[in-house]
Formats: sequence, C-alpha cells, structure tokens
Amino acid sequence: MSVDPMAYKAQFFGFTPQTFLLRVYIAFQDHLFEVMQGVEQVILKKLEGIPDSEISPVQIHKCTESFLCSMKGHFDNLFGKMEQLILQSVLRIPSNILLPEDKCQETHPFNEEKFHLLKKEIEALQEKYKVELCTEQALLAELEEQKIVKTKLKETLTFFDELENIGRDRGTSDFRESLVSLVQSCRKLQNIRDNVEKQSKRLETQQFLNSEEGKQ
Repeated sequence: MSVDPMAYKAQFFGFTPQTFLLRVYIAFQDHLFEVMQGVEQVILKKLEGIPDSEISPVQIHKCTESFLCSMKGHFDNLFGKMEQLILQSVLRIPSNILLPEDKCQETHPFNEEKFHLLKKEIEALQEKYKVELCTEQALLAELEEQKIVKTKLKETLTFFDELENIGRDRGTSDFRESLVSLVQSCRKLQNIRDNVEKQSKRLETQQFLNSEEGKQ
C-alpha cells in the first residue's frame, strides 16, 4: 500500500484515496477469511460421514491455512496493480479542476511574490492598528482630564454663584464690583501686614542695638 497524503483529493472527494483502498483491501481480507472458515467447516462435516478416514481435522485446518495464504499472496499482487490503476485513472483530479472555494484563483492567480506583498501589507496594517490604538488611548486619557477640568470649572462657577448670592444678601447688587472691592481690601490688608512686619523687624533691630550698648 502506497502512502501519499493528497490533501486536495481528500478535500474534493471527502475521503483520501488511500483510505478508500485500504478499506477495500481489509474488507476483501475479512471476506476471504470468512469464506475459508465456511469451506473448512463444510469439509469437516463431509469428513465425519466418511468412516475410517485417514485425513484428520488438523490436516484439513493446515490445508485451509495454506490455501488462504496462497490466495492472499495472489490478491496482494493483483491489488497492487489495481491500486495504481485507481489512483492514476479513477481517484485522480486533473490539474485544471478546482474546488468551488478555490475558483477565485482562476481570475486572481497567487504566487510567492504576491504572498510577500500581502505579508508586508498585513504588517503595515498591524503597525497602523497599533498607532491607532495608542492614539485612542491618548484621546481617552485627554477626555478624562477634560472631565476633571469640567468638574473643577463647575465647582468654581458654583463658588462664584455663592459669592454673588452673599453679595446680594449684603446689599451688593453687582458681583463684579464686590469682587473688585474684595481684591482691593485684600491688597490693603497685605500692605498693612507688610508694614507691620517691617516695623516689627525695625523694633527688634533697635532693641538689639540698645542691649549691645548697655553691655558696653
């Protein structure tokens, strides 16, 4: 039995030619063995009807085994020729026959050069996908930052609204005027604080000088 994968033939027929021939071979062997068993049983029954026969059942069994081996040898020779004939003429797909899913090769033939070009195109698309993925992640991160800024802005606007409400409660109708007044007051307080700090440092310096003069 020859061994050849022939995957395309298996796809076309639904089975491999070797598998088909192997099953035929095994089926014939099984049938031949069953026939020889039946022949042996018939001979033994006939032998029982012959009195004082010099042929024993053991001899008959050996003869049937010998005949079976001889038949198997002849069949193997014939089956080898039949196998070649079937593989070459029966279970053979001509080179111009294509499966339905391979019909596109008639109008779009495929070769090694096109394969390398397709491979490069796939690699380029993969790189482009990676870039797009990184861009998407960056945009998502920026969107999250914008959400945070928006939240802070809402908090600030709410704070100003509260200040404006407080100003109205205290008789200030214009929020801008109250804000300007608040800023001016803060600047005045800052100037007063700076003057106080300067006077305090001056007094400390004067006290230090007076204490030094007293020691002398």
